[in-house]
Amino acid sequence: MSSSPTRPWLVPAGLVLLSAVPILAGAARVSELAGGAEVTADNARFFDSPAPVLVHIVGASLYCLLGAFQFHPGLRRRRPALHRMAGRALVPLGLAAALSGLWMTLFYPRPPIDDVLLTPMRLFFGAAMVGCIVLGVAAIRRRDVAAHRAWMARAYAIGLGAGTQVLTHLPWMVLAGQPTGTPRVVLMLAGWVINLAVVEWALRRRPTRSIRATGRPSAPAALARL
Repeated sequence: MSSSPTRPWLVPAGLVLLSAVPILAGAARVSELAGGAEVTADNARFFDSPAPVLVHIVGASLYCLLGAFQFHPGLRRRRPALHRMAGRALVPLGLAAALSGLWMTLFYPRPPIDDVLLTPMRLFFGAAMVGCIVLGVAAIRRRDVAAHRAWMARAYAIGLGAGTQVLTHLPWMVLAGQPTGTPRVVLMLAGWVINLAVVEWALRRRPTRSIRATGRPSAPAALARL
């Protein structure tokens, strides 16, 4: 029995939807900066140094949207040139998002609602995203397709953390309002951990086959689906 033609699009569509709220929030921030909105305690750091946040918003938004379509297995098989072209764009976009996030964590004043523990946490995941992208590029240069897909999927999972963090924050906000302190730390961490756990599960769910750059089966097949 053949699978439904809509099934391969479920993962990319879900990833686009997961990206929607942080992308819209980023667009609102850009509009605020461009339109000369009132400077408040919450946005003063962005007006004082707008370049990093603009790089972060544009890089992360394009990275999440374009990266979602890399998870469509049919597009990779039938349009390998398009897959490679998108990948070449995703590397600088992902690095721009991660490095600008690291810069903001180090040099912007910490927001009042953020616990001090969020600073090392953001530094860890930002550096991990950079590392995953670098390892993914190194893997494809030596034609290790399985390792390339695994590292790039992990980088995407970290980059999409803001989308999942919307979901982890939502129940708390409905019941108790804006989380601060330790609850906010836990909810932020949960967004990254959930994404990485899903990726690791997907990478291991079919451990018997895979595809090398030559197209011949050889190592874990789950990676052919990522």
